[in-house]
Amino acid sequence: MSSAHSTGPHGAGHSPTDSLPPDRSPLPGLSSGSPHRVPTAEEFAAARDSAEFVELRARFRRFAFPMTAAFLAWYLLYVLLSTYAVDLMSTPVVGALNLGILLGLAQFVSTFLITFLYVRHANRRLDPAAERLRHDLEGGA
Repeated sequence: MSSAHSTGPHGAGHSPTDSLPPDRSPLPGLSSGSPHRVPTAEEFAAARDSAEFVELRARFRRFAFPMTAAFLAWYLLYVLLSTYAVDLMSTPVVGALNLGILLGLAQFVSTFLITFLYVRHANRRLDPAAERLRHDLEGGA
């Protein structure tokens, strides 16, 4: 085994960011300013059990679980129709486009729609609460 394999591609104790100038951090939002205080295990447990965190988790679940179930049902319907309702899926709709092609394209559209809805939900309902919790946990650092 060569030394390149045993120490990694950047050598022992080196990372790809070692050669970057100090003002060129790959994650400036995470490395700028003063370092954050590291909470204790007890503080993490208290935060996990807090009403604010319980509500944050509930907000996430109220969106994620129904949306996941709806998308999986929609996808399963498409697969079942494609397998067992070939005549229906072959129905011409516009020109050379049939119902199967349009429903297949709608799968992509619904994926982007769900992504948009989740990002909007997270920006409005999850991120502000998560940031408040983080700020409280890290002591305002």
